[in-house]
Amino acid sequence: MHIYGFAPESYQIFLLILVRVSVILFLFPVFSSGMLPSLAKAGLAFILTLILYPVLQVDPAQFPRQPSDVIILLVVEFFIGMVLALGVRLFFGAIELAGQIIGFQMGFSIINVIDPQTGTHVSIMGRIGNLVVLLVFLLINGHHLLISALVESFAVIPFGMLRLQGGFFTQLIDLSAHMFVLSIKIASPAMVALLFTSAAFGLSAKFAPQMNILIAAFPVKIVVGLIFFGMSLQIILVMTKAYVAQLPALFSSLIAWMGTG
Repeated sequence: MHIYGFAPESYQIFLLILVRVSVILFLFPVFSSGMLPSLAKAGLAFILTLILYPVLQVDPAQFPRQPSDVIILLVVEFFIGMVLALGVRLFFGAIELAGQIIGFQMGFSIINVIDPQTGTHVSIMGRIGNLVVLLVFLLINGHHLLISALVESFAVIPFGMLRLQGGFFTQLIDLSAHMFVLSIKIASPAMVALLFTSAAFGLSAKFAPQMNILIAAFPVKIVVGLIFFGMSLQIILVMTKAYVAQLPALFSSLIAWMGTG
């Protein structure tokens, strides 16, 4: 029976595409923000599915027939979206961690703000770094790479089918370890400057004990930290460009590790 000129198989294919698009879109850092209304996200997923529907070749036989198969399909699609989003979230997390390290050394450990993406308290310096990398990521079309990886995933990973190959978890561990290395590289100029500032005030306290070093040091460390954090933003720009440049290879690798081919 045809409904509004479309065969039932067409609706099944559309729903299959919509499931994967929605999961990946709702988990990706740029689109998972709580600042975006859920209705807007749903509309974006629907429009993107309409665009991809004529391009993708999906077998209607992959549409689940049993309720248990539907659950398996949703779990698999959620896992695929989580892994692809994790490849980018770890980089965003490295920038935020660098900001937290700098903020802690500046004395901002008790000054936190609400992160609208997660609803948790985060360092104000980490939040600034997160907003900067988000802006740069969008300006250099990093979100376009997500759509390309999404299209590639349909060819490599059939719906409801997932085979995690041997080196998959090793690669995820390497990505997680790289996050900490990256955060230290970004925060190192400010860390060194603030360390020398603290050492200088420590020597001053030794030779001039009558001075109230705590009151004098706090504003100076804030100024030094802000100056070097501003310099670190240039490092964030360079590293974001380099990360986005290798992002297609990372997505392809993750998809290949999850593929059934």
